[in-house]
Amino acid sequence: MTLEEIRKYCLSKPHVTEDMPFGEDILVFRVGGKMFLLTNLTAEVTSMNLKCDPLKAIELRDRHESITPGYHMNKKHWNTVLCDDTLTKSLQVDLIDHSYDLVFRSLSRKQRDELQ
Repeated sequence: MTLEEIRKYCLSKPHVTEDMPFGEDILVFRVGGKMFLLTNLTAEVTSMNLKCDPLKAIELRDRHESITPGYHMNKKHWNTVLCDDTLTKSLQVDLIDHSYDLVFRSLSRKQRDELQ
């Protein structure tokens, strides 16, 4: 996925906001105020940091060289995904969805109700 495809897809999801709390080169997508995707706007190769179930994270890293422990993140709960030709667009979309769903479900019931 390209940076613009990532941005367009994330913003199409319900209740997503974007901001740049870590400087002008890091774009963050949030649901309910919590991060579910970060990407570097100036990197040569587009990548994204995504929240992931810890067991699934290990499995994905074992199966795909382009998926590594989250750069500058809690490596148990975050993966860095290189958006290169080795990963299908479908898999990348699934990983974004997984991250979004994990974060959305972690919101309090009150927060989820307020968003809906």
